[in-house]
Amino acid sequence: MKGAALLERVRRAAGLSQDELARRAHTSRPTLSAYENGRKSPSLDTVQRLLNEAGYDLDATPHITFHPVPGARGRNYLVPDRLPRLPLERAMATVELPLALNWSDPGRSFRLSDRSERSRVYEIVLREGTPDHVLTYIDGALLIDLWSELVLPRDLRIAWTPVIEQILPAR
Repeated sequence: MKGAALLERVRRAAGLSQDELARRAHTSRPTLSAYENGRKSPSLDTVQRLLNEAGYDLDATPHITFHPVPGARGRNYLVPDRLPRLPLERAMATVELPLALNWSDPGRSFRLSDRSERSRVYEIVLREGTPDHVLTYIDGALLIDLWSELVLPRDLRIAWTPVIEQILPAR
């Protein structure tokens, strides 16, 4: 997400007008508007001050990289080097998987807040998904919670086990 879009999204999520956020952050509304529209680039200190006044923290999170792990019948599974985390509202959202993932039941909605539906989505995404799908639908903490119950091909489970065991060592 571009910085300008982030500032506007945070401001709107906080229920603040440009005038109110500018006043709280000791800047002008035209300057804030220029930041949100990409006409000006704020310093890191300014971004931090704006986010703080909207009730958010500036946080650095490590990139997740995927590497191929050979599976059965010449298939490679793309496995992350660490488990992704989703914001709570995305981790518990109602989602409709793209046709490439859910070709057998197109248009079906899944409630990720429902454990059994979340399990089904995780099984589909782990088997059929790309790295972007994993980053969109899989929350690492919820995956660990479901791990022993998921119905997965043996070679897929073996491929993902090292990243799971980073957090949940084998017993």
